[in-house]
Amino acid sequence: MHRRKQDIEMKNEELEVVRGSGNVFCDLGRKNADIEQLRAVLAAEIIKALDREHLTVRAAHARTGTAASDFPRIRNAELGRFTVDRLMWILNRLGSRVEVKVRVRRAETVAQEARP
Repeated sequence: MHRRKQDIEMKNEELEVVRGSGNVFCDLGRKNADIEQLRAVLAAEIIKALDREHLTVRAAHARTGTAASDFPRIRNAELGRFTVDRLMWILNRLGSRVEVKVRVRRAETVAQEARP
């Protein structure tokens, strides 16, 4: 196998390891990072439920009343049109219960904890 010079140079380059905050959206500087993180977690749970029960988008629609076209959006993490309560509602209709634990911290504290 022939390696390109660029690939070899990239392997020799040192990378800086940075500890994340636990919320990738926060690490990327997103405005509503906490909401985006919660929506992503809820969407992942919806996908698990769909996969566990081998539901097609039509079967998921029949069970939840949610438009069949919304399930591919959830699978593709196109979550901008979904509110947290709507995602929770879908999970409930799929037979899951959602428990939310809230811990509030000052934003400066979170940023300091993410620094090395």
